[in-house]
Amino acid sequence: MPSGLNWHRDLWREACRHSDVGELTERVAGMICGVLPITALVVRRPDADGEVFVTVGVGVGAAGRGDRPVGSPAVVVGGRTPVTREERKDFRAWAAEGEVTVVEAGGTQAAAAAPAVARGAARALPEGLTGRILALPLSGAGPMPGVLFALLAPDAKVRERVRQQVALLREPLTTALENDRRMRELVELRRSAEEDKRFLLRRLGRDAVLETVIGSEGGLKGVMERVTMAAPSDVPILILGETGSGKEVIARAIHARSRRSAGPFTRVNCGAIAPELVDSELFGHEKGSFTGATATRRGWFERSDGGTLLLDEIGELPKAAQVRLLRVLQDGSVQRVGGEKTLSVDVRVVAATHRDLGMMVQSGEFREDLWYRLAVFPLVLPPLRERPEDIPDLVEMLVRRASRRFGLRPRRPTADDLKMLTMYDWPGNVRELGSVIDRASILGEGRRLEIAKALGVTVGARTRARGTNGQAKAPDPTGEIASLDEAVTAHIRRALAAARGRIEGRGGAAEMLRINPHTLRARMRKLGIDWSRYRV
Repeated sequence: MPSGLNWHRDLWREACRHSDVGELTERVAGMICGVLPITALVVRRPDADGEVFVTVGVGVGAAGRGDRPVGSPAVVVGGRTPVTREERKDFRAWAAEGEVTVVEAGGTQAAAAAPAVARGAARALPEGLTGRILALPLSGAGPMPGVLFALLAPDAKVRERVRQQVALLREPLTTALENDRRMRELVELRRSAEEDKRFLLRRLGRDAVLETVIGSEGGLKGVMERVTMAAPSDVPILILGETGSGKEVIARAIHARSRRSAGPFTRVNCGAIAPELVDSELFGHEKGSFTGATATRRGWFERSDGGTLLLDEIGELPKAAQVRLLRVLQDGSVQRVGGEKTLSVDVRVVAATHRDLGMMVQSGEFREDLWYRLAVFPLVLPPLRERPEDIPDLVEMLVRRASRRFGLRPRRPTADDLKMLTMYDWPGNVRELGSVIDRASILGEGRRLEIAKALGVTVGARTRARGTNGQAKAPDPTGEIASLDEAVTAHIRRALAAARGRIEGRGGAAEMLRINPHTLRARMRKLGIDWSRYRV
């Protein structure tokens, strides 16, 4: 007989060494079969619902490798035995006793004639196992206990010493089954998470969570160079650009290139939150702090701890909330609505807006101190009409996305399609381009892209007059009607003259023209207007 203490230590060493229950069962069988009057071991566990027992380990000793049924294909890893509700009840009653039980296997009559506690053990027997068997419950491994079956040698006597030695297998094998259950749960959770990820990517029409920024080597090259410079630090970043120009894409690029890339990236549209709920959404609230606060809620700053928070449309934030946002930026602390405890958060803030915050500061709509905090490193995102060289790559990406979303064959745009798209003014920027490509894909039914139909018959009214090299055409001196660029140039010059060369602020040219100052400067550069000539 093996020494109890040394043998138990060896069992635990094997249990720690082998994470797979099947391998462990084989190793343990090699240790005890031949030393004890046992020829084979079988380990079974219940499924997630406890309605089926599955064989997860079979170990056969040297004496059992001859004609023993346990070594035959009838008893294999994965073998399944359904059990009824009454049988599960009997099994639980037996397992609660926790004792090593002798079971006579080999037919329903033997099981029926056995005492109730033995019948409980017999419920989990695999097919093909016959003879006298020692059954040991492995409690704690899931909703129902697992079970170890030890097949006795034909002439073996069941002595108390043998029962005690078999009972020593309980803890190592129970631990192995529990680890196996947790591992299967982790695998299932990972599989479920991967399926959710693929589903969401399909809904978004993406290939990956973080995609390459299209235009990083074209019209957005300057912006991406500044992103690379600012991303490693934790300074707040303010992204300025027209609606639909891709501000969230740039914010995600900042997050992906920062030391916080493993943390959460969250986006909050400040303009979509009701004024009375802004504090609750951003900073959270305590249970009972106001009517309807039935539970404590963490705000977006708490949820973004260790990551990046994009405050989109920051210009829409009410003045009262601007004060509390300033405090977070200054000392990294928040206080829930109705709470007394100050919470520390580690959040990198990226703000974005299509509005002119400088003009809003002068008009008193936006706090000047918050403006200075946010505008540490501003990024000006050019509109799509100022980077036509990016349109072909954007169209290719959007066509692939539309094809996946609508189940259509991807079709490449023709040269005429690209020329038409490049000449369009794109007041809605990339967002409008995406809608046009979706519409063109649906209209073409997977056979072609109906770009002209998607743009509509009024495309000419919003098309820029361009030459073959992409530059604005010179005005026709013989025509009675000035070209669009000529008319726009004259209009901007009149505004500059009235504003005495001033662009931003109250009474500036941008305010007169009702246009973002950054957009106005870009348009003046395109049209060749030197606004310094108008300064007085």
